[in-house]
Amino acid sequence: MASETVKKILEAEALADRKTSEARQRRDDVINDAQGKAALTVQKSLTEASKESGRIKAELEKKLDEYRAKAGQQCEERITEIRSTADKNMSRAVEAIISEYF
Repeated sequence: MASETVKKILEAEALADRKTSEARQRRDDVINDAQGKAALTVQKSLTEASKESGRIKAELEKKLDEYRAKAGQQCEERITEIRSTADKNMSRAVEAIISEYF
């Protein structure tokens, strides 16, 4: 009878060990699956972020080019105004000097 009880205890322990091993295997499978899905999700997010970053960069470069062109045009207009004013002032200065001495 004692040997029968010991046999049942050993069988129960073996069964418990097997179930524990199976549970660990399932746990590892679930963790590995979750890690794979998480890595894929992260990769997709990084790809989308990279695309969005490229789009924003292209937009900003376009705006910068437009701003440079506009600024260049405004500078040229202002330079033309300054030259015109300088020419007028030079003419007046020459006339003033000539009229003062002659």
